[in-house]
Amino acid sequence: MWVQCYDPLGNWPASTLVAALPVFVLLGLLAWGRLNAGGAALAGLSAACITAFFVFGMPAKMILASAVVGLVFAAFRVVWLIVAAVFLYDIAVTTGQFEIMKASVASLSGDRRLQAVLVAFSFGAFIEGAAGFGAPVAVSAAFLVGLGFQPFQAALLCLIANTAPVAWGGIGTPLRTLSAVTGLDVEALSGTCGRILPLLSVLIPFWLVRTMTGWRNTLGVWLPLAVIGGTFAAVQFLWSNLVGFELVDIVAAVCSMTAGVIVTRLWKPGRIWRFDHEAEVTPVAVEVPSPPPQSSGSQVQLTLAPGRVARAWMPFALLTLTVLAWGVPAIKAWGTPAAKDWLDARLSWKPEVPWLHLKVAKGAAVTGHEELLPGDLEKVQVDVVPLSSTGTAVFLAAVLSGSLLGLSPLAQARQLASTIRRMVPAILAIVCMLALGFVTKYSGMDAVLGLAFTRTGRGLYPIFGTLLGWLGVALTGSDTSSNVLFGNLQKITAIKLQLDPVLMASANSTGGVMGKMIDAQSIVVAAAATGEGGREGELLRAVLWHSLALALIVGLIVWIYAHVLPAVVVSVPSSLP
Repeated sequence: MWVQCYDPLGNWPASTLVAALPVFVLLGLLAWGRLNAGGAALAGLSAACITAFFVFGMPAKMILASAVVGLVFAAFRVVWLIVAAVFLYDIAVTTGQFEIMKASVASLSGDRRLQAVLVAFSFGAFIEGAAGFGAPVAVSAAFLVGLGFQPFQAALLCLIANTAPVAWGGIGTPLRTLSAVTGLDVEALSGTCGRILPLLSVLIPFWLVRTMTGWRNTLGVWLPLAVIGGTFAAVQFLWSNLVGFELVDIVAAVCSMTAGVIVTRLWKPGRIWRFDHEAEVTPVAVEVPSPPPQSSGSQVQLTLAPGRVARAWMPFALLTLTVLAWGVPAIKAWGTPAAKDWLDARLSWKPEVPWLHLKVAKGAAVTGHEELLPGDLEKVQVDVVPLSSTGTAVFLAAVLSGSLLGLSPLAQARQLASTIRRMVPAILAIVCMLALGFVTKYSGMDAVLGLAFTRTGRGLYPIFGTLLGWLGVALTGSDTSSNVLFGNLQKITAIKLQLDPVLMASANSTGGVMGKMIDAQSIVVAAAATGEGGREGELLRAVLWHSLALALIVGLIVWIYAHVLPAVVVSVPSSLP
């Protein structure tokens, strides 16, 4: 057994700086811009392994096992999901349906400001709620590029937009995980998050448009922005507090898109805002390629009949149905659990990891007690889960969509191969980044960074605790992983400082969502989806201040709830100190 050490140099500031070295290497090389994302991730992974071995004293075989766990996690939980999501998008493009989808959005409004909010914020939130991880950024960024947005701008907007919905992403996975880690009631956590993030949900549409243009042009569409963001925020608050945590994003996104359709029909801006190189307005009837894009054919006028629009959006409707069937326990129970369990048991493999399972013990600074208890040992299994993975649900939706849209199995196989070839650089970068994240997690380096935030005292900890969640997502690329990493530490620190642990655990998740836009994995996915591979460093520099500013706003809200309005927090008696 090996016990994590959180101050290997005997000086916590020095130990913290050393623990941050792999992050500095990764983000520094990305920002430098002279090394591609894969090279930067490999350098960061190398720095993590060297630091874990020589400074933190982690045995080499444990370091190797940690990297392998990250690789397997990346393959089945992230890469498979992203490839399946992009495959579904590519099928929509190949069959010409994506052009109809774009036309249906353009027909609502030719104003680029409203298009950006409807696609990046509302539609992106829908994909986040259904699939999570990198899927919303990949799909919505590609959508914006298809509408005529500049690729770099599309990537930037979608990274900023994919924030407020993330706490309930993947059918509530981050909060379900946070509850399991902390032992706090999941509905209390969801309700508290639902009282923090709606304020940001109202703000984000304005923030997006301000990023595109000046304040005068932003205020020119204040009404639809307020309706779209306000509807999302209201449903987010009501559903998370009164109904449940699993479908918050999906329901809020659908209501937000519906409200957007209604307001764009009833209200028109004084001037249709377009990019400088474009005409003033976009006609309702647009030209699309026919036959599909892979063949040369004449241009024909498209009439947006309801049936054609419904057929075009069918792949994403199937995506919703399959992901819900895969992920929501209540819906899964309607099927044949015995058959699913039988298949899952035979198609899944969850072996315990040699050299790591029950071999790494958390230290007292994290556990809150000096004696070593069985729960302090890390349980480490690799999840080879081809059937139960959400990526399989997305892939099934893609195959069904291709079949219903007339693509033969051979054509679909060719399209899948093309999608994978295009995603190879991003896949390599993601794999290295996840391996880095698991090495820093099991070596205790992440905990060292987290413990530095807990030294701020009761007065400021609500802000720094929120930034701890932000740091966790920036490091791991996942709100779920950040909750695993720092969720229990937030609870322990809150009890020590006489703060509500439900609030601080929720702050970990809500602060974390603002770190989503700067995590290297999201940046790589956004760049790959928009064809901007090689510009990851520029993208990181462009989005960094947005991320920090929004995280500080969340921190201020949490501070007010902690010290001014404590009654706002949804608490349960067992969670109070």
